[in-house]
Amino acid sequence: MSSRPNPAFARLAAALACALVPGASALAVEAAVVRLLPLSLEELINTPVVTASRRSEARDHTPAHIMVITRAQIRERRYRNLADLLEDLPGVDFMRGTKSSTFNNFSVQGYNSNNKLLIMLDGVRIDHPAGGKIPVAENFALYQARQVEVLYGPAAALYGADAVAGVINIITDRPADASASWVSVGAGRFDSKEASFLASARAGDQLALTVGGHRQSSDRAPLDKYYPAEFARKDARAFGGALVTPAAEREGYAGDISSHSVFARVDVGDTLSVGHYRNFFRQLTSTGDRPDTALFLRDARWDTLSETTHARLRFQPATDIRAEMLIDHSEQEIAPRSKYVNIYTGFMDKGYVYARSRRTGIEQTIDWQVSERHGVQAGVGYNDYRALLTPDLPRPYDRGRGAGEQGLVYPNTDLRIRIGEARYHNAHGYAQIQSDWNDAWTTMVGVRYDDHSAYGSSVNPRLGAVWRANEHHIFKALAGEAFRAPSPEESLGTFGSFTGARDAEGRYIGVGFRVPNDSIEPEVARTYSLTWDWRVRPDLNLVTNVYHSRIRNLVVTQRQAVPTQFIDGAVLSDTTVKGNAGEEVHHGIDWIAHWRFGLGADWDGELWGSFSWVDGHIRETDGGPRRELSYVAPRKVKLGATFRHRDRLTITPRLRWVDDTSTGRNNPLREGDRIRTDGYVVASLHVGWHQLLDGRASLWLDVDNVFDRRYGAAHGSASTTFVSMPQPPRSWMATLEYRF
Repeated sequence: MSSRPNPAFARLAAALACALVPGASALAVEAAVVRLLPLSLEELINTPVVTASRRSEARDHTPAHIMVITRAQIRERRYRNLADLLEDLPGVDFMRGTKSSTFNNFSVQGYNSNNKLLIMLDGVRIDHPAGGKIPVAENFALYQARQVEVLYGPAAALYGADAVAGVINIITDRPADASASWVSVGAGRFDSKEASFLASARAGDQLALTVGGHRQSSDRAPLDKYYPAEFARKDARAFGGALVTPAAEREGYAGDISSHSVFARVDVGDTLSVGHYRNFFRQLTSTGDRPDTALFLRDARWDTLSETTHARLRFQPATDIRAEMLIDHSEQEIAPRSKYVNIYTGFMDKGYVYARSRRTGIEQTIDWQVSERHGVQAGVGYNDYRALLTPDLPRPYDRGRGAGEQGLVYPNTDLRIRIGEARYHNAHGYAQIQSDWNDAWTTMVGVRYDDHSAYGSSVNPRLGAVWRANEHHIFKALAGEAFRAPSPEESLGTFGSFTGARDAEGRYIGVGFRVPNDSIEPEVARTYSLTWDWRVRPDLNLVTNVYHSRIRNLVVTQRQAVPTQFIDGAVLSDTTVKGNAGEEVHHGIDWIAHWRFGLGADWDGELWGSFSWVDGHIRETDGGPRRELSYVAPRKVKLGATFRHRDRLTITPRLRWVDDTSTGRNNPLREGDRIRTDGYVVASLHVGWHQLLDGRASLWLDVDNVFDRRYGAAHGSASTTFVSMPQPPRSWMATLEYRF
């Protein structure tokens, strides 16, 4: 049943579109109102996926362990952004507000850091262009998602570098399925505000336009009020003990964040798609730092802007061959006014940083259905990369000048600042054969070859098998390798400060320096996994996933015995560098359950949950002692339920129990141990009232940290940071959603 859009809300949607997409025109959209109820379990099990084998197929034909989160589940569980969804996934340790550059830190089945998980939108990379870290927070809003597919384990045979811990693919509606447009606005505690919209329009049978966006801001909680001991005002002293700012003159805590994004795509039939995605996030660079090591200034912030533009052409050269050409260009920029005011900059307002990474790629792929039971996926591609990263600067980077024309010197010296730049390329080819030998057995064999101009060649295989024993039991086995080329932050990254002091030979003495390293080798990871999918009955599904991973050439921070002399006229003391050393091993198991139930004529619902166990070790130096994994809780329990009363009311409580978690800091009292953060239990509650305003609107109330717990997230990446970063108290947000 279709109806004309309400003019008042149409004007609101147009206003939001114009605000979020500069130059956008108002859209008058006529669309059907879609009732967003969950898929049945059978539909969920057979939801097509593309991240496993680059072709659409049922999940029980791919050997990878995959989770598919549908639009209805995203909506009812209130996954407003990718961070919310990740936090609820089995095997994921999520540490909010712990990093000064990426804000949140997370681990996936023991793989730590934001640069080991590939993030895609409809199969197009939207994360860091050069494989570095990127904020995964409120900026990755899910307003455009039809479903989110999460592939666990290495997928480098298909997707190349970065696909070490897995792949997340955000899937949007196909043009023919885009049947509803909507707008939502919300506000809540700590001056939190959110707005988002999605609209679609068609011109004839071939041309379709989809556009959406979001904007968000929050002051976050005044943590000095809720954690007075941790955020007590203390003297700010530079390296060496010199007093810079006395405690009595210190500022209060500040931790505000903001983000926005824009999504736009034009489709010409099923042949051509052209799209653009823009993603921005702002947070303070004092995030995670102790008050004695950083000033909590609102203008000391880190602004990250990422943009991806792509064009995809689909064609069919033969009846049994489908082909696709993808051309994409992505950029990420750290705004020139981003800066640090902390102990590494001597607490001076002269810690500006700038970074820019670019990638341009082209890839041609084919899907050849050789016979009824055998198919081949293959592709070749080329990517060109450019990266620039500065050390701390005394003034903002001038975009109008080249890196060698900035004319900058280190504060308190006359030493010229050198800015790191890199340009490299990578050519690749891959092939994968997937065979359904009979109704019970499927096998997959794949291999990828990469030729990297800076790091040489790499061959990454992928082998898998699926045994569908009967309608209730499916067994999967997968083995794969992945490589990760060093990111610009690791190879080019440098920081430190000078007080103006000189040694007996007249050289400036540098303190707290990280020096660059252009000789790092890629990390190589190998993972084995077994998955048992037990469909106990149509409404109950149990999944067990067992995995084992080993990483060689591990990139770690090393303290140099003899400092690298990379600044003429200076002597650097106590320097660190990113380099290859040792190995990391981790293994674990995830138990996952999903149960749909009925509670009489008017109530139904679903219950989901997981228990995760992970163990392993890391050697930070060749032949060094074994240490615990960083930022990993050995045990985690995640539970949730959604109760629905007809189509009028949904109630979704969620609960997370996280065991004591290892930090990034070694325990000086026990060899091999990390300092640990205490475990915690935290709950959230999400209530939705539906069919309001003539059946078009829903009103949501989301309460996080319902019981107002005080707890910390594992941190301790440096001696200047919290070991346990205090987390916000109870917060809430009310959101009104209107569908046209």
